[in-house]
Amino acid sequence: MSLFGRLRTVVLLAAMMVVMVVKASQDYGDALTKSILFFEGQRSGKLPSRQRMTWRKDSALKDGFQIGVDLVGGYYDAGDNVKFNFPMAFSTTMLAWSVLEFGKDMGADLPRALDAIRWGTDYFLKATSIPGFVFAQVGEPYGDHNCWERPEDMDTPRNPYAVSKQFPGSEVSAEIAAALAASSMVFKHVDLEYSARLLKRARMVFEFAETYRGSYNDALGPWVCPFYCDFSGYEDELIWGATWLFKATTDPTYSNYVVENVHKLEKSVMRNVNGLAYSSVGGSFAEFGWDSKNAGINVLASKHATTLSFLLVVYSRYLKQANRVVHCNNVVASPARLVQVAKGQVDYILGSNPLNMSYMVGYGKKFPQRIHHRGSSLPSVGQHPKQIGCKDGSVYFNSSNPNPNMLTGAVVGGPDIKDSYEDSRVDFVQSEPTTYINAPFVGVLAYFKSHPWS
Repeated sequence: MSLFGRLRTVVLLAAMMVVMVVKASQDYGDALTKSILFFEGQRSGKLPSRQRMTWRKDSALKDGFQIGVDLVGGYYDAGDNVKFNFPMAFSTTMLAWSVLEFGKDMGADLPRALDAIRWGTDYFLKATSIPGFVFAQVGEPYGDHNCWERPEDMDTPRNPYAVSKQFPGSEVSAEIAAALAASSMVFKHVDLEYSARLLKRARMVFEFAETYRGSYNDALGPWVCPFYCDFSGYEDELIWGATWLFKATTDPTYSNYVVENVHKLEKSVMRNVNGLAYSSVGGSFAEFGWDSKNAGINVLASKHATTLSFLLVVYSRYLKQANRVVHCNNVVASPARLVQVAKGQVDYILGSNPLNMSYMVGYGKKFPQRIHHRGSSLPSVGQHPKQIGCKDGSVYFNSSNPNPNMLTGAVVGGPDIKDSYEDSRVDFVQSEPTTYINAPFVGVLAYFKSHPWS
């Protein structure tokens, strides 16, 4: 069976194993608005006057200054105060892909989605501004994770970490190239000059990633691991970056690169286990997320339901346009069936589940109150102007009180396999939100906003 055939089989099997809860429809428009608003709560740097999540204030205004580089801006990845550029770039790519696929369904939320993308790309232009270097991270994660501080007055080290010709990091560089290329397409009809700037930088960064091959695990392992180690190798990011560059440019150089290298990737990481395709470095070839792009390469599913739902909807659209279905033994999955599975996952997240609770903060009547998030769980600067030190925040971390600041739109890690959820900020696996959970959810919510009865 071909690579694409195996992908379809694995995606279909994953879809069939998803728990379906489709009885209740949700207010997808409200969820979409809130899912985009979440990114304002993750902003680092000088906040704009139009900031809607007003309990957040300026933070990390001197990032990079100690080495003479402006690295102010970007996003905090989750509930901590470190800027991890690898997952940040993936989140930006997924936001851009969401707009490219479903921007016409976003209505009044589209300008805010563009703001969210630009907040990421403005930062990545800074992070790739020095030839021969790509900044991969700002902040010392061990020091940061040892404290419970607001980003506005944190005093943990803000060391910048970069990959280079001598110490390469192809995965983070190629992911940033993908984010810049995808975003250039988003802004092509909005800000042509900015779009061209993004595309030019995407080409340069991809060339750097391809020319100086190597894993950022080797270059920056003590600082990026175990937080965002790359477990799947950097080849998938290189193909992912080339795919987006081809979509943005139609340059056959990139399409040829994808065709030539995707088969090498398949041979290097695939092995068969009980008739199903699995990666020799761990996980499925149909996995897709900040670390693995295999399924995403072929759809142009996931470790988290938001990303799986996004890919199912996108794939169903491609099948419908080609007037095709997915065959898996005696089972036939039509585009409508894939959308139905995605809708079941979305509705589950929004409240159609055994606990009758939404896993999106601020959506519905019942939602997580004690999420694992420093800024949300500590008093805001407006309410408590005095600095809250590293260990002084522990009293808030260990408190059973609800978070004082609502991180509206944040989708948490969610329940365990038994549909049990403990609303505790101590349990970061269940209660911590991330940008890369929300980013693909933006697109799928936009789709269901326009197609609520799909």
